[in-house]
Amino acid sequence: MRLVFPVFCFAFVATCSAAEPPALLKVNQSGYQSQGQKLAVIPGKNQHTFQLVALPSGKMVFKGRSSEAQLWAPAGETVSIADFSQVQTNGRYRLEVAGYAPVELQIAAQPYAQLHDAAIKAYYFNRASQQLEPAYAGVWARPAGHPDNQIKIHASAASASRPTGTVVQSPKGWYDAGDYNKYVVNSGITTYTLLDAWTDFKDFYRERQWTIPESGNNMPDLLDEVLWNLDWLSTMQDPADGGVYHKLTNLNFDGTVMPHQAVAERYLVQKTTAASLNFAAVMAKASRVLSEFEAQQPGKAALFRQQAIQAWQWASKNQAIYYQQPKDVSTGAYGDQHLADEFSWAAAELYLLTGEQPYLQQFFQLAQPAQTASWASVAALGYFSLAKQANQLTPEQRQLVFSAIAKVADQFVAQHQASAYKVAMVAEDFVWGSNAVAMNKAILLYKANQITPKAAYLQAMQGLVDYVLGRNPLDLSYVTGFGIKSPQHIHHRPSEADGIQAPVPGWLAGGAQPGQQDKCQYSSKLPAKSYADDYCSYASNEIAINWNAPLVYMLAAFSQPIPKP
Repeated sequence: MRLVFPVFCFAFVATCSAAEPPALLKVNQSGYQSQGQKLAVIPGKNQHTFQLVALPSGKMVFKGRSSEAQLWAPAGETVSIADFSQVQTNGRYRLEVAGYAPVELQIAAQPYAQLHDAAIKAYYFNRASQQLEPAYAGVWARPAGHPDNQIKIHASAASASRPTGTVVQSPKGWYDAGDYNKYVVNSGITTYTLLDAWTDFKDFYRERQWTIPESGNNMPDLLDEVLWNLDWLSTMQDPADGGVYHKLTNLNFDGTVMPHQAVAERYLVQKTTAASLNFAAVMAKASRVLSEFEAQQPGKAALFRQQAIQAWQWASKNQAIYYQQPKDVSTGAYGDQHLADEFSWAAAELYLLTGEQPYLQQFFQLAQPAQTASWASVAALGYFSLAKQANQLTPEQRQLVFSAIAKVADQFVAQHQASAYKVAMVAEDFVWGSNAVAMNKAILLYKANQITPKAAYLQAMQGLVDYVLGRNPLDLSYVTGFGIKSPQHIHHRPSEADGIQAPVPGWLAGGAQPGQQDKCQYSSKLPAKSYADDYCSYASNEIAINWNAPLVYMLAAFSQPIPKP
């Protein structure tokens, strides 16, 4: 399938002009699966009768009454839920509630296929060291930026074999977020999540294409895209000792310019234990994945295997080398001083790569409780990989892994069921990148459902996907280019500096959170409403590679049959 660049409202929406007031009824603006849960939010303190009308016939196909109204504290809203899950016929519909503007929606077997392709193609748009040609990038074509073939070793990263000022090459990779730097720890969880999408959804990805330069080269497009970043990651290891540099960066953030206009000198900065462990885990998983593609990528699986083991060995000898921001560097720190989760994750991946029991013993010795994954909290990732290969564990080990995942999934189900919005998001989830919190929670629920299929897991997963796609207090589809109302001014330098009115499509905005660290103008301080569609708002409206990855995973999950109880 080829990606057709989306317009900013679906064709089935009758009108979507800027002058039209936003719909008060909150729905998943990308649509609902035929066989899945279908909920809409009705603001207000009363129960309401609602009806679903088929289009274009105007025939009423379902009539119901909403749930009792409840307060959802993160938004300060009292709402009720309209449940029309019984409607399973594909088509266009209009949801009608007396006193509210009606809203149109679709039901389809695969409502997220085009959205998925845009969310993964966003990575192509953030490639470093490559010109984006019109044939692949459309109106978002641009010159190449950052060849990264003359990178200097920063004083913080100097070693005997690579003293300060040594020039090295470190091309390719993805720009991390709205800025043009490349960070190993954030790149690590991103790459793992995309590789895990391949692991879990191979049938979906084998023939799927979305028009990138590598399309048609006998490799799945997903792996072609991930390889662009893996090839960069591979250069971040010091070949002399196996340690991994924390980041490749300017000394300061660039202004609002296009990549080819950002020409400040770039550096490899400080080797760290966190970067080395992230690298070890990701390269171990990549080696396993690429072993299937030796003919297309000769020697790469072996190289990544060797690099993973060397990075683990360096980290084992240097267990507490934490990142310290040098005085002359002001870009993202991604600092982390709790590394038991990184050690356990890397140990799990190296066990699955090598089959050597000491790695597995390390995992269980160091294993932290599973929780929502993030760049700084990766304990769940080791559980995910081991659960997928549970036949390599003893019954006791298998039960420990399964129960660690199920325990957290059951907590998320309870949050979903208690929520007036029917979304497993509580006040403390509204942090920087809250939409990625939602998607990473959904991944954990999916993993739990793979182990023991439960309707409650599916409902909570769907609730989280609904949330980022429009069934939220802002009535906003948080993915650029999709939905009736989506972000237009993301904190993303190319989208701001390219002179194109529409932002690069497929990016998941960070989402509401009350920190407001950027000091921009916000209309609310409530956790679920503290969002500004403004380039100024890097605290709520930036994009990031690690936020898009769980969105890609979940859209792939919902684009094929999910195990049902």
